[in-house]
Amino acid sequence: MMRSILYVLLCLPVTLAHAADEGERTALTVLLDWFVNPDHAPLIVADEQGWFTQAGLDVTFVEPADPSLPPKLVAAGKADLAVTYQPQLHVQADAGLPLMRIATLVATPLNSLVVLRDGPIESIADLKGRRVGYSVGGFEDALLGTMLEGEGLGLDDIELINVNFSLSPSLLSGQVDAVIGAFRNFELNQMDIEGRPGRAFFPEAHGVPAYDELIVVANRDRLGDEPDARVLMAFTDVLERAVAFIVNRPDEAWALFAGSDVDGLDNELNRRAWRDTLPRFALRPAALDTGRYERFAHYLQAQGLIDEPPALDSYARQLSGRPSGQMK
Repeated sequence: MMRSILYVLLCLPVTLAHAADEGERTALTVLLDWFVNPDHAPLIVADEQGWFTQAGLDVTFVEPADPSLPPKLVAAGKADLAVTYQPQLHVQADAGLPLMRIATLVATPLNSLVVLRDGPIESIADLKGRRVGYSVGGFEDALLGTMLEGEGLGLDDIELINVNFSLSPSLLSGQVDAVIGAFRNFELNQMDIEGRPGRAFFPEAHGVPAYDELIVVANRDRLGDEPDARVLMAFTDVLERAVAFIVNRPDEAWALFAGSDVDGLDNELNRRAWRDTLPRFALRPAALDTGRYERFAHYLQAQGLIDEPPALDSYARQLSGRPSGQMK
């Protein structure tokens, strides 16, 4: 339950505690990657429907003050689960953090290169000599470099400007000619609402391997404990039930999401983002596409973002089996 807007603190207790008596629920803290939005719909809808409770879980969602912290806190044993990004997981696994992917929320890239539809940029080749804004260096540079390479350009042919998280405002104000890192289900809708529609170029259509945008990670060291593993399997089962409900009954699901106890969800931007995010949810959240993960690991290695990729089963897993008594 999202009782209030909480902030991620280093003193968060480890909450994956087993129920002492039959009938008690297991407390589970899930750190989100950002403020609640339609990307998190399966989590919120499942909570509103009471399905976590039915599965014996007492789930609390936490909005982070710093979106880079959640996976690090899970790795440190300060929280149970974190919503994060597949590219980030590869980098953190390479750095030795004991993280394990257990589920996928959004199964396609959302990241994109965005320009103004009525501006001078009609193709990626038109970026030569232009200013491109970004929020986080490293991965976004690699994406952009790959996209430029397909047009015979390189990062030296553009001017990179750190606009922090002010992506669409920097584009609308003319500070930059394009931005990399804009989510196609949000920034494009935000720009359209403001009367300045954008045009998006998708990395997976310009040489970047496809990847899962949003995933759920746990602490790898705790997956060897059978009771903990059963709790996490119950969690992923609930996610699958929630996604099926959202896909089959999107209007009812939207009403649950917008009417939840999280303030400010019922607005035009979220309505549009909801529509654009629906086809991107993972229908089988627990399922792991090993080929996709291995391809992307080798891509990041080729870009110099990781060294030798660690064994896939050391940081990504498909939990097997179904806890008895769950999801009837």
